[in-house]
Amino acid sequence: MECQCEKDNPEDAAGGWWNMQMGTFTVVGYLLYRFSQTLPALIRWPIRIFCSLTGVSALWSWVSHLVGTLRGIQGLCKWLSRIWRFIGSSSSKFKWLIAVILGSEMEPGSSGACKPGLRLIILGPTWGGRTSLADVLLGKSKKHAPTGPLMESTRRSTVMDSREVVVVETPDVLGTSLVPEIRAREALRSLQLCGPGPHAFLLVVQASGSKPGVDHDIIHAILTTINTFGAETAGFIIPVLIQPDHRDELPNPDYNDMAVRKFLRLRIEENTIPKELKKIRRQVMEFVMEVKSQKEGHFVHELQKREESIREELLHDMTSALAEKLPHVY
Repeated sequence: MECQCEKDNPEDAAGGWWNMQMGTFTVVGYLLYRFSQTLPALIRWPIRIFCSLTGVSALWSWVSHLVGTLRGIQGLCKWLSRIWRFIGSSSSKFKWLIAVILGSEMEPGSSGACKPGLRLIILGPTWGGRTSLADVLLGKSKKHAPTGPLMESTRRSTVMDSREVVVVETPDVLGTSLVPEIRAREALRSLQLCGPGPHAFLLVVQASGSKPGVDHDIIHAILTTINTFGAETAGFIIPVLIQPDHRDELPNPDYNDMAVRKFLRLRIEENTIPKELKKIRRQVMEFVMEVKSQKEGHFVHELQKREESIREELLHDMTSALAEKLPHVY
């Protein structure tokens, strides 16, 4: 049998030897380049002369260009990372600016510093205008008809004039459409949602069209509010008379010796233009700020006082229990 083995090709052997030489020169050139970077100039130049005499100067130049390119890419990556960090650190400022533009009513000359927040509780009968007033205060231009009566207190918030405004809308806690247990629970729950306490109670009353009826409705609602939340609420109540249509202006009701002397008369319609809504919002805020200034703070219910006392007692007990578990330091 004849051997089928291929004979050695001298050209392939020469090509393999040439590739090995080029690989060796590449490694030697790169090592010389890296080594020369750590040497002083007096020793670095003889190495370059040696490379030029041995034919490695071209390889030296190629390695230099390659390293320079890599350094350029590294510098570009550092520059892009700095830009990305700047954008990331500025994103919170941009979010605040967008929130101010969309949700606040910046007055001319007002400062951009954050102001203390306001907390409001809206009271009133079912379908009496509570939700409409809440939408106006929150800057909601599109109003959606509710699918049913509100059954529990809800908390919403917005930013107005660099100030957070919290609005808590309650169900019919002053009427008789709910059982007493639910009315009591939701009244107290609205205070919890408005913690540490509301700055004003916006008492919404629907205009009936006659002065005696309006007087009776407002006074009855005020007395019911005082009976529900306590006598100290009298100074925090702002009656809001909602007029849904263009009726004749109603004269101010007579409160006799009651603590509340002022009330708001608002006309909120479905087609009210945004300019009028801003005017209504500003008018309500002026009344709230006046009440806050007169009362020098916010309303505090007995429930919130007890909650604070319970929290302090619980904090003391938990602190003592945790201190016993921690190792003592001598």
